[in-house]
Amino acid sequence: MSLDSITTSVDKAVSGFFEPIATWLVEVIFYAVPVGGTDLPLIVAWLVVAGLVFTGWFGFVQLRKFKLAVDVVRGKYDEKGAAGEVNHFQALTAAVSGTVGLGNIAGVAVAVSIGGPGATFWMILCGLLGMATKFVEVTLGVKYREVHADGTVSGGPMHYLPKGLAERFGKNGKTLGKILAVLASFFVLFFGLFGGNLFQVNQSYAQLVSVTGGEDGLTGSSAGALFFGILIASLVGIVLLGGIRSIANVTSKLVPAMAGIYIAACLVVILVHVTSVPAAIVTIIEGAFNPQGVAGGVLGALIIGFKRAAFSNEAGLGSAPIAHSAVKTKHPASEGLVALLEPFIDTVVICTMTALTIVIANPASWGEARKGESIGGVTITSDAFATVMPWFPYILTVAVLLFAISTVLTWGYYGLKAWTHLFGRSRTSELVYKVVYTLFAIAGSLLTLQTLIDMADAVLFMLAVINIIGLYLLAPVVKRELNSFLEFVRTRNAGEITEDDKDQESVKTTV
Repeated sequence: MSLDSITTSVDKAVSGFFEPIATWLVEVIFYAVPVGGTDLPLIVAWLVVAGLVFTGWFGFVQLRKFKLAVDVVRGKYDEKGAAGEVNHFQALTAAVSGTVGLGNIAGVAVAVSIGGPGATFWMILCGLLGMATKFVEVTLGVKYREVHADGTVSGGPMHYLPKGLAERFGKNGKTLGKILAVLASFFVLFFGLFGGNLFQVNQSYAQLVSVTGGEDGLTGSSAGALFFGILIASLVGIVLLGGIRSIANVTSKLVPAMAGIYIAACLVVILVHVTSVPAAIVTIIEGAFNPQGVAGGVLGALIIGFKRAAFSNEAGLGSAPIAHSAVKTKHPASEGLVALLEPFIDTVVICTMTALTIVIANPASWGEARKGESIGGVTITSDAFATVMPWFPYILTVAVLLFAISTVLTWGYYGLKAWTHLFGRSRTSELVYKVVYTLFAIAGSLLTLQTLIDMADAVLFMLAVINIIGLYLLAPVVKRELNSFLEFVRTRNAGEITEDDKDQESVKTTV
């Protein structure tokens, strides 16, 4: 029996068993109500409302404190002797690598096809709102993280939900928090294996095959798929063994590189069509309120834009706090401010660049997609770049591979923290997880397992339900932490002696 026939049999068997469960789960989690001629998934409304609430609650913190967030990333307010494993910049790039991926390339193309160019406007707005949600959840992630004896750190909803709820609501809060922590761990682990790992490898392999001659080309055979899977698994396994420090070292170089390559390509297209930029911007703004997409209507463009942004930046899902919790800081809100840059980079910058490139280039495939024809998002984006750079599919392949590897690495870390919360932090337990995770990477190049990937998406957004409830209940804690950090910033800027400065002076005197 050939490898192809084995993998096909496995795909059919898994799909046959899980399809009824996946169908039911997707229908429940992504339940949509008809609004203005299109469907609004309630989970998207849940995420957007959270962004609105936290934007108001914290007085537009994403706008007022944007410059301060940049200063923190630059290291202006670093604190010597702070617990943690990575600096602010490394924590940011590790988290960004978990959100920036194929959705920024393919998903945006689908959004501006279904919702029209105007979906871009609403996508940007949703990204801006998501910055406030990200600020809240990451501040809590650092506030209630667990620093282990060996200096490593564990954080995320599986930590701040039980600890925070117990602190605020006593015994009942502690019991509820423990239950929610177990559920959060399971949700993160499940998505990590199938959505953050297997799906990313599967799609990057598909793009590689498409530019190397298709199924009859160099990498199209089952042997080519197996080699690709083993190669990716080996790279991921080596980095995972080094923990968050190793992951952060890689992502702090990989994320700027992949973002740089992609944004540079976007700028090339935009500059070549520079005279069309004003008209494209007008089209996007007009389209937001008078759209001409498949969905139709203002609400159609709004919903599509919000959906793309919510699915892309993961604000409110509880995943990013796991990476951010490893930061070296004594003030949780400092990293919360750093984290609000994440949706800005992911959605406001990268997703918008993709949308603007497509609108300006106006490839034929985009026009066909807007008429309702089924065309893959990657194809539309690739065609947009090809109007200026016919060789761009090869560059796109590099970008996709970089996006995929960084996402697999970060979700490998997220999954590890979920695994150890469920099964303990022993060396054996961690090794078992890392072996399982690398095997899933190999499977990703061989199997589609679309049913399980659909389930993984639904499971991750189930986490958003319980996570955001926790964010509402713990928002007063975040307010106190923000005020504490702002006071620290004020005293540092005024040249006054802070507790951190006293610690540094003590170290100097001792030496």
